[in-house]
Amino acid sequence: MLVKIINKSSHPLPAYQSDHAAGLDLCAQIESPVIINPFKRMLIGTGLYIELPVGYEAQIRPRSGLAFKKGVTILNSPGTIDADYRGEIKVLLVNLSDEPVTINNGERIAQMIISRHEKISWEEAEMLTETTRGIGGYGSTGTV
Repeated sequence: MLVKIINKSSHPLPAYQSDHAAGLDLCAQIESPVIINPFKRMLIGTGLYIELPVGYEAQIRPRSGLAFKKGVTILNSPGTIDADYRGEIKVLLVNLSDEPVTINNGERIAQMIISRHEKISWEEAEMLTETTRGIGGYGSTGTV
């Protein structure tokens, strides 16, 4: 699938890091390093603008390495970029560690996955089909 992209960053286009990777790494496009203090959040630009086909979304997800090594993740994970959005892709990072974390220009801060989705229409009802699980909620399908 071809996706239109405008790259106003100083970095190469997002790329898959292995043959079977699902996500494309996104890099920070910032003028100077930024520090995210413990339990604080910061919106980081990427300098990228995309045009997705109708019926697709871009999901912005954390990078496992950044989460493991620095305690930084994405606050609204996954973030959703709709097909009609034309603004800059930005990533809402949060520092869950107890140390300040520095984010540098060009650092890989998130991954983006392009996913097909469906639109629904509601059918109001008085009852739903019975299932074995029924109304069992949180933790109802496991023993722990």
